Order: sequence, then C-alpha cells, then structure tokens
Amino acid sequence: MTLHAAFRLAYGLCVTVSKRAHIAMFSIAAHGHVNPSLEVIRELVDRGHRVSYAIPALFAEKVAATGAEPVIYTSALPTPDDDPEDWGTELIDNLEPFLDDAIQALPQLADAFDGDRPDLVLGDTTSFPAPVLAHRWGVPFMQFSTHMVAWKGYKEEVAEPMLAELTASERGRAYRARFAHWLEEHDMGHTDLDLLVAEPARSIVLIPKALQYKADSVDESVFTFVGACQGDRAEQGEWQRPAGAEKVLLVSLGSSFTKQPGFYRECVKAFRDLPDWHVVLQIGKNVEESELGEIPANFEVRNWVPQLAVLKQADAFITHAGAGGSQEGLATATPMVAVPQAVDQFGNADMLVSLGVARRLDTEQATAEALREAVLALDSDPDVAHRLAGIKREMAAEGGTRRAADLIEAELTGADLAQTGLA
Repeated sequence: MTLHAAFRLAYGLCVTVSKRAHIAMFSIAAHGHVNPSLEVIRELVDRGHRVSYAIPALFAEKVAATGAEPVIYTSALPTPDDDPEDWGTELIDNLEPFLDDAIQALPQLADAFDGDRPDLVLGDTTSFPAPVLAHRWGVPFMQFSTHMVAWKGYKEEVAEPMLAELTASERGRAYRARFAHWLEEHDMGHTDLDLLVAEPARSIVLIPKALQYKADSVDESVFTFVGACQGDRAEQGEWQRPAGAEKVLLVSLGSSFTKQPGFYRECVKAFRDLPDWHVVLQIGKNVEESELGEIPANFEVRNWVPQLAVLKQADAFITHAGAGGSQEGLATATPMVAVPQAVDQFGNADMLVSLGVARRLDTEQATAEALREAVLALDSDPDVAHRLAGIKREMAAEGGTRRAADLIEAELTGADLAQTGLA
C-alpha cells in the first residue's frame, strides 16, 4: 500500500468512526459520578455517535436528556435518596458494596449488550463491570475519573496502608480474596484491584489539574486532565439573586452526606444577623426545615438547588468539598469554606486550602463563630480573588467537554487503525 493510499484509508476511518461508533458508558446512581460525564456524552451524541449509557433507573431521565440511550440495570448500592449511614463507618464498609454490586450487575449488563457489542467502553472508576466487559468484548476501555488519580508514590502512600488495614481483619482478607477470585473468574490476567481502578491503560480526568494532589507526579500519558465539563445546566433551572442582596452565600453538603441538622443550625446562627448577606441553604432530603428553628428573613432553605446557577452569582460557598462542588467553586471563582464529610472530600479540602482559595473546618470545628469568621475573611481578601481568577483561566485552557470528546474519538480511530495494521 502506498503512503498516499494509507493516508486516504486512515482519513476515511476517522470520518467513519466520528459518524458511526457505538460507545457504551457505565456508571452508578450517584450525582457526583454521573453529572461530570453528561456534557461529554451529549457532545459525543451531537457528533453523531450512538451512546448506550448503563445506569440505574433513578438517573435514566437525566441520561436520556443528553441523547444517549439509557441501559437500565438494578443496583445494590445505596442511592442519593437513602440514609448516608447506610454506607457504614469503616473502610471495609465503603468497599464491600461496590464489589457486591459489580458481581450482581455484571450478568445484567452482559445480557443487555448481548448482540450489540460497542466499539469502545467508557467507565466511571466505581463501575467495576466496565473494564471487565471491555476485556471480554476485546474493545478499548477508557476510564472516566471524577476525582484525584494515582501519582508516582500512590502505592506507598495510599494503596499499601489500605492493603495493610484490610489484611488486618478477617473480613478484609475475605474481601480481597473474593475480589481476586472475581477478576480471575473473568480472565482479567491479574487479581489486583489497583490495576482495575487506579492504574488503567487510559483515563480522562474530569477535574482540573489544580485539584490533583502531586499533579506533577501524575503520568499524563495515562491520565489526561480536561477540567470541568459542566455545560450551562439549564435543565436544572435558574436562580435569581434577590433584589437588595449585597452578598450571596451558598451552603451545600452535596447530595449524599446531608443528614447534618446540627451543622445547618450553626449556619443559621452564624449568618442570621448579617442582613446584607442572602444565604441559600440546601439541606437535602434527610433533614426537615422545622429542625432548624426559626428561619431568618435573609435565608432561603431548600432541599435542592441548581448549584451552578447559584454559584455563578455567589460571593462565598460553604461546601463538603466533593469533586463536583470543588471544581464548580473554582470554575465560578467562588471562595470556599470546606467542611468535608467523607471519602475524597478531605483530600479535596486540603487541596483547596493549599491553593489559597479556601478554609477547612471539620464538622466538629464548624461552629457559628468559626463559619462566620472564615466566610467574611475569605470574602474580604483580594489575594483570594486574584488566585481564583488565575485558576479559572487555567481551567478554561484545559479544554473541558470538547477535549474529552476529542480524546475518545482519537481512541476510537486508533483502535480501528490497529485493526487494519496502519497504527
């Protein structure tokens, strides 16, 4: 084959891939894992791809709004509507449900795609069946990471201490053995959880590089930071800053760890006598407004708010420091008080503090006095505003939704070229 003919064939494959590929996306029923992927999926559909999105029914409507086809499966994991205490308190409590869910979900998902094999699989880090199915089908797999990723030294700093904690208990040893057996049963070629989750062949990281611990030690040939893929979130509704409100504060602990009536009462106490501040207080579904006592006139209490719409007009943000909320705060250049509740939120909180754009208060430290002092100090500090403006510019340059879609199409094209022997 001449070079010219090879080029024409490669070009034709690129065009064919961009119009006709079938892409399968796999995730769990959690806002923090689904929301970051939606704009990328919408972009892929707009480019002509057919996207099948495996998701529990709770999120089917949200997925369908992107133009993707929801592939419904039954999950055993707690949902955002469940009590956050269902997740337990120990490391093993947090790990076991994901393996249990993977074991029972895999046959459902295999059946759903029987006779309709995708050309490429995308999978959230929590969706263990995704890389297993991609391996079974012999198609490329790309991970979607909605949180920090592994860096050089991750094994020594994180994986090995976690392994030691698990190995110390009979329950932890049983979990490791069951996971290894599951991987072996499906011919993955290894029995290492880290290889499944922390060390993928290719990962698109849906957070800004600014939020990554030891970012300079991340292997960017594997992990590509594309930053926020937010879109305008118009489907979530609008929010209007009240007339006369000189300052706006949003308080939100996200969608899962919201059963904190004591914390919300401290927020009411902290800002009730600051009439120039309008406070939007999101309390979730596990707390009743009546539990907060008398609500001041400058407060707006909601079970849910269109967070990005509020942040675009806010002057400060009290957040649990989830990956989604953290990057939304950075993207809107909003100073943050981080009150982490679980999992990666503690690390995110520390990263925000290290960037000079936030204060961290653990729940027991989040008294009315401490919350008020932190918010007012951040709001009045011009250096904080300057640092946030710089980070906002850096995030915009990372490429977001379009870059993520470009990377996925490049993976598709590379796979097709490999099959023809042109790669």
